Amino acid sequence: MKNILILIAFLSIFNSASSQTEKDNYKQVSTKFVSFFNESKNDSIVAMFSPEMNAALPIEKFTQVSAGLKLQLGSIKKIRFVRLQISSALYETTFDNAVLGMTISLNSKNEIAGLLFKPYTESKEIVRNTTKMKLPFKGEWSVTWGGDTKEQNYHVESVTQKNAFDILIKDEQGSTHKGTGESNEDYYAFGKELYAPCDGEVVLVVDGVKDNIPGVLNPIYIPGNTVIIKTASGEYAFFAHFKQHSIVVKQGQKVSAGVLIGLCGNSGNSSEAHLHFHLQNMEDMTKATGAKCYFDQLKVNGVLKSDYSPVKGEKIEAAN
Repeated sequence: MKNILILIAFLSIFNSASSQTEKDNYKQVSTKFVSFFNESKNDSIVAMFSPEMNAALPIEKFTQVSAGLKLQLGSIKKIRFVRLQISSALYETTFDNAVLGMTISLNSKNEIAGLLFKPYTESKEIVRNTTKMKLPFKGEWSVTWGGDTKEQNYHVESVTQKNAFDILIKDEQGSTHKGTGESNEDYYAFGKELYAPCDGEVVLVVDGVKDNIPGVLNPIYIPGNTVIIKTASGEYAFFAHFKQHSIVVKQGQKVSAGVLIGLCGNSGNSSEAHLHFHLQNMEDMTKATGAKCYFDQLKVNGVLKSDYSPVKGEKIEAAN
């Protein structure tokens, strides 16, 4: 089995997930691949390869690899689309004797430019949190992105961040800053304390990313300064955009709900000081699937609610 868990060809970079809807071109190519594989039509598969793939894996070599896969794993019984990435699609691929992850990369001509089989290790998806969550801040904040529709929440198009919140502070006039807004210190959310929403273990800390000049984004490390807390139930609470050098927890540290973890900032792909918060099913953001977060007790537009997931436009604060 071990000698099968290698790449068949890996000629392009498989980037982080960006969509959760299977595209027609990937569906057509993957369906053809499965049919041709099961019928041992190796020449038909190679005919779908890009020139670079053909050079790296001509028909003679591919026939050997295909025969080895079939000998050990059998035929492909079914495939299940998992996620679409920037240049590839991942499928849970069930053979007669094993389940592997199949990643297919296509070029602009819809030719197969990369093909990878490896153990399928996707974590179990989490629909919502089972751990009780508190709001991770004090005072009243405003939800600028949150909810289940594209109009409410642009994050819905991302597998990992599909249920994420962007939360900041507004004044009575609806402004997020005082003065000209040219300085981070003008923004009401900048430097505000952020707290652990639940008990758990800190599994990741990034603290050295500089805060942006307001309006100037940093797309190199999108989350900026980051903390991820793993709950006992295997949920991962993801905080992004902390103020540089403000995080006070360490990787491996056990934390309790309500413990200070750092200060709100404007680092990463952020135009102004705000909190980005979401739940996911594993630590690695490039492979994770987002989950919906319900907070245990909170006030929404001044009304007490229980087990509630806020949406865009609502003002929220801790119940006590």
